[in-house]
Amino acid sequence: MAPSTPLLTVRGSEGLYMVNGPPHFTESTVFPRVNIISVTNKELLHSFDLPKAVCLEFSPKNTVLATWQPYTASKDGTAGVPNLQLYYVKTGTCLKSFIQKKMQNWCPFWSEDETICARNVNNEVHFFENNNFNTIANKLHLQKINDFVLSPGPQPYKVAVYVPGSKGAPSFVRLYQYPNFDGPHAALANKSFFKADKVTMLWNKKATAVLVIASTDVDKTGASYYGEQTLHYIATNGESAVVQLPKNGPIYDVVWNSSSTEFCAVYGFMPAKATVFNLKCDPVFDFGTGPRNAAYYSPHGHILVLAGFGNLRGQMEVWDVKNYKLISKPVASDSTYFAWCPDGEHILTATCAPRLRVNNGYKIWHYTGSILHKYDVPSNAELWQVSWQPFLDGVFPAKTITYQAVPSDVPSEEPKAATAYRPPALRNKPITNSKLHEEEPPQNMKPQPGNDKPLSKTALKNQRKHEAKKAAKQEARGEKSVDLTPPPAPQNSARNTVSQSTSGDPEVDKKIKNLKKKLKAIEQLKEQAATGKQLEKNQLEKIQKEKALLQELEDLELGV
Repeated sequence: MAPSTPLLTVRGSEGLYMVNGPPHFTESTVFPRVNIISVTNKELLHSFDLPKAVCLEFSPKNTVLATWQPYTASKDGTAGVPNLQLYYVKTGTCLKSFIQKKMQNWCPFWSEDETICARNVNNEVHFFENNNFNTIANKLHLQKINDFVLSPGPQPYKVAVYVPGSKGAPSFVRLYQYPNFDGPHAALANKSFFKADKVTMLWNKKATAVLVIASTDVDKTGASYYGEQTLHYIATNGESAVVQLPKNGPIYDVVWNSSSTEFCAVYGFMPAKATVFNLKCDPVFDFGTGPRNAAYYSPHGHILVLAGFGNLRGQMEVWDVKNYKLISKPVASDSTYFAWCPDGEHILTATCAPRLRVNNGYKIWHYTGSILHKYDVPSNAELWQVSWQPFLDGVFPAKTITYQAVPSDVPSEEPKAATAYRPPALRNKPITNSKLHEEEPPQNMKPQPGNDKPLSKTALKNQRKHEAKKAAKQEARGEKSVDLTPPPAPQNSARNTVSQSTSGDPEVDKKIKNLKKKLKAIEQLKEQAATGKQLEKNQLEKIQKEKALLQELEDLELGV
C-alpha cells in the first residue's frame, strides 16, 4: 500500500520547517541550525554547530550527511582547514574531512546502493567502497579530466568522464565500467567533438546510454548570445551519434524518460521547438514551437511538462506522452523552481530568492491544472528553498491519466493578458494580427497533405466546366480520351506531369519553364520529408502550393 503524499521541506528567512502534502498542507516543526530529523517520528537525531555551512546533501540511503562551507586559506600561505565534512548519520561522528575549494561539484557521488562513492581530485577520480573514506579503493586517471558522472541503478556501475580539448585536440567523453579502467580497450565507448568549452552528461535510468550537451561560451557565427550547443548520444555498446536538431539556436533542456527508451529536447531560437527522440536519435513526436525552455517527465514517465520559466512568463503544457494528447495549460508566473512529487500526480512550483526577491512563495498543483495549495511569503521575508521528501522508485504506483481538472478550494489565477506596446502614432489605428514569430503547432495538429476541405458547389461546377473544355481541346487535336480527374495531392509528381512541348510563344515557354523549376524543387522537398527530415515553415508552404502550380502548368500546356 502506497504511503501518504510526501512531506514538503521549506527553507527561508522564516526558518526551516516541514509541511504535510495534499490534502492537508498543515505545518510541522521549525528547526534551528543544522539538524537531522527523523521524518517518521519527528525526533531530533543530531545537531551540528556549522554556522558557515552553505550546502547539505544526504547519500542515497541516508547513511552519510555531506556538508560544505566556503574554503578559506591560511594567512601564512599554508593549506586551509578542510571545508567538506562527511558525517555518519546514525552516530553523528565525522567520517572524513576534505579540502574542496570550489562549490561547483562539491559533493561526492554515490552509487544508489552506496557501495561506491567517487570524487574528482587533480586529474583523477577517486573511488571509495562501502563508505570507507580512509582508503582509496580505485583510481581513474586521465590527464586534465574535468568532470564525471556515475550511472544510476544497480551493479555493474558505469562512469562517464569528460576531458576538454587543448592545442587543437578535440574534447571527448568516455564511458567505463567500474573498476575496469586500465588498458587501451578498457573504455566501453568514446565520443570526441570540437566546439566544447563545457559539457553536461545525462545517464538514462537503465545506464545504457548517455546524452552529452556540448557547449561553447561564444558562438563565433554571432547567431546566439548563449554560445553554441550540440547534442550527442553515446551508448555503452559503443554506438554514438550527433542528434540532428531541425531548428537552429540554443539547447535549453534535455531530459530522459524513465523508460530509458526516449528523450525530449527543447531547443532553437524562440519560440523554441520541443521534440521526443528514440534511441536511434530519430524524431518520434514534434511538439511544434512555443514559449518554453524546460521539460520535466513525471516519475512514471507517462506525463511530460513543457514549461517556460526564468525570463519567460511561466506557461506550462502538460502532455499525455502515451497518446500525445494535451492535458492542461496552466501558468505559473515568476517561477524559479519546478519539481514533480514522487507520486507522479502533484507538481511543485516556487519563486525563491536570490533569483527573485519579490513575490516569494510556492504552489502545489494537480497535473490537470488545478492549484491545490498556495503559500505566499510575507513581503519582509524570503523563500530560499523548497523540496519534496524523496521516496524510492515503485513506492507510488502509476495512476490512470485524467483530463478533467480536479476540484480545488484555491481560486484559479487567470493571468492578465499582456498587451503589446503601441507607439503613440499607432494607438488610434486598427490593430493588425501580424506576429513577430509564427508558432508551429504540434505535428498531430498540423493540416495533413491531401486532407483539403471539400470543394464548394461553385468550385465543383467550375471544375467540371474546366474538365469539359480540356476534353474538347484534346478531341479537336485527335488525342485519346483519358481520365482527367486530378489525382490526390500527395500522389502528384512534378516529374510525371511535365510536358516537353513548346508553345511557340517565348513568354509562355518562359512561364512553363519557371513552373517546372518550382515543381522540381517541390519534388525534392517531398523526398527530403519522406526520409524524415524536418522541413522549415516556408518549405512546407511551398509543398502546399504544388496543386495550384500543377493546375497552372496544365492550363498553359493545353494551349500548346
